[in-house]
Amino acid sequence: MANSTTTTLNDLLPSIVAEAMFQAQEQSIMRNLVKNFTMGNNNGKTITVPKYAPVTAIDVAEGTDLTVAGEATLSTDSAVLTVSEVGVMATVTDLALRTSSSNVVADAGRLMGEAIAKKMDQDLIGEFANLAATIGSATTAMTAAQMFEAVAKLRNNGISGADIFCVVNPLVAYDMKSGLSNTFAGHAGDLSNEALRTGYVGTIAGVRIFESANVPHTTGDSIGGIFHRDALGLATMQDIQIEQQRDASLRANELVATAVYGHGVLYDNYGFAMSADSTLADA
Repeated sequence: MANSTTTTLNDLLPSIVAEAMFQAQEQSIMRNLVKNFTMGNNNGKTITVPKYAPVTAIDVAEGTDLTVAGEATLSTDSAVLTVSEVGVMATVTDLALRTSSSNVVADAGRLMGEAIAKKMDQDLIGEFANLAATIGSATTAMTAAQMFEAVAKLRNNGISGADIFCVVNPLVAYDMKSGLSNTFAGHAGDLSNEALRTGYVGTIAGVRIFESANVPHTTGDSIGGIFHRDALGLATMQDIQIEQQRDASLRANELVATAVYGHGVLYDNYGFAMSADSTLADA
């Protein structure tokens, strides 16, 4: 089948791209919860992120030179993020443009943006399994107590600040919310009341909790995560880019959306995989 190009949709592409970018930003949870890096063109496919080990300060008397024992040795490790392409294609027929009662341009941009956002979230969520340790198990429901356990261990590892997040599957979050409104926090607590009123857990132990269906939930096991922002990294070389190609014999235009990014673990001890089953069955 011979393909030829035309400028039929050229004037619509900016609107499609804008809608796709908006949807990608709105639909992606993980992108805003991890360390982001921007890669320029013509610099290879990898970015090396240096990781510094902590140093220790000591007491020193006035007028006394620091000794070798008091010297801090700056040692670095590194994490390597490798970028690759992801993409999605949609076909917009001439008849659809002429007869559709909906905004085909907005629909195309929305679908493409959502697809790229979902793929990015799934890639980053898949890194939870590469964190240093796991809390919970594949045979038990998630509880708020496990959240407090994870936070206590992170704080004990010297991780401070407010940038600690939790991302779990909605079926897993149900059990934690159910526990909050029954046994762990009690009916009188503000947090349990909020869970009963709106179904949103909010913040536990200083951790913002997000529910996402992009966290896989297979029979008997779901791997979510609780992590500091610096635990995972996202390197972006190209945000969403959309091109169109005319297929004259099909009387349609192919829209191809691509993005170029890489992902990986930066500090594996800055978070925990959260393993849990759910008392709810998949719909």
